[in-house]
Amino acid sequence: MPDASPPPPSGLRRVVLVVTGVVALALGVLGVALPLLPATPFVLLAAACFAGAWPTMHARLTRSRLFGPMLRAGPGERYLPRATKIGVLVFAWLSIGATAVFVAHTAWLRALLGILVLVLTWVLGRMPTQPPDRP
Repeated sequence: MPDASPPPPSGLRRVVLVVTGVVALALGVLGVALPLLPATPFVLLAAACFAGAWPTMHARLTRSRLFGPMLRAGPGERYLPRATKIGVLVFAWLSIGATAVFVAHTAWLRALLGILVLVLTWVLGRMPTQPPDRP
C-alpha cells in the first residue's frame, strides 16, 4: 500500500513552521526551569511544527529524555514521575518563598504568592504519579 501522507511543505511555509517550532521549543525549555511558564503547551506546539516540517527534529524530540514521555503518552496516560513532582515542588517553594521574602514588600503580594504556591502544590498533588511498573 503506498504512503498516503502528504509531502512535507516547502518554501516559506516550511521556514515558518521550523522557526515557530524552534521558538516554541526554546519557550518550553524555559518553562521547565521557570515555575510560571508552562512547558507542555510549547513543547506540544514545537512537536506539531516539527512533525510536518522537520521530521528529524520531531524524532529527536520524541526520543528525548526530558520531553519524550509527554509526547509519547497517549490519552489517559498522563502522569508525572514521583521525582519530578518532588523536584518541581521543592523548586517552586524555594523560588516563590525567596521571592516572597526578598522581593515582595507588600502583604497582598506575599499572600498572592502564598496562594499561588498552594494551588501549584494542590494541582501537582492531584496529578497521577507514574506507576512503578512504567519506565
